[in-house]
Amino acid sequence: MGTAAERAGSRATSVRPASVVDAVYDHVYEQLMALDIAPGARIPIDVIARELDVSQTPVREAMSRLEREGLVRKAHLIGYSAAPQLTRKQFDDLYTFRLLLEPECARLAVVNMTPDSLRLLEEAAADMEHGETPVDRTSRYSRFARADAHFHDAILRIAGNEVIRATLFNQHVHLHLFRLMFHTRVTQEALEEHDNLLAAFRAGDAMAAEAAMREHILRSRDRLLAAFD
Repeated sequence: MGTAAERAGSRATSVRPASVVDAVYDHVYEQLMALDIAPGARIPIDVIARELDVSQTPVREAMSRLEREGLVRKAHLIGYSAAPQLTRKQFDDLYTFRLLLEPECARLAVVNMTPDSLRLLEEAAADMEHGETPVDRTSRYSRFARADAHFHDAILRIAGNEVIRATLFNQHVHLHLFRLMFHTRVTQEALEEHDNLLAAFRAGDAMAAEAAMREHILRSRDRLLAAFD
């Protein structure tokens, strides 16, 4: 069977400088998001280094970055392991928290919207739908998770409440939620809901933006509940 990291590296190819740390990061990130590295599984530094034919230094740097994003954890004398999956209680608490904050932030974003900030939101939304051509389905899904986090963070930034923005960012909400289910329905329906949000932002309709965000969060919750069946 091999370790989780060994199984995850079965599709890996050798990476070389220009941005070795980024390449290592992208490799491990995609495996974590697709659950090819199972929640809680150990991720040995030396195994990753051998799989990608790099030294351990860029692997450690990449793992530190993933640790800051909450996707891996480091334990003394044990090393790195994939962050545990959300429990049903954590999932429910997270969505209750989001419903309290994000619809109001969508409303505030309309109040504070400028042509430049709307343009940035539209670019963030376009990146989710298009962006770089992914090498495979795993790559597309993991890239979408990152772009989705950027889109929601952009809304929070425009809303202007840095306490709310920092709190949600530090929870790494979207990365952990996308780890629950690796399925195209999660991305396709989210794109449609983002379109509804953008329509409200373009119209300058604060109440419609609040309602669209609430609907988006509720539908996201319903989609991901299947992960607990």
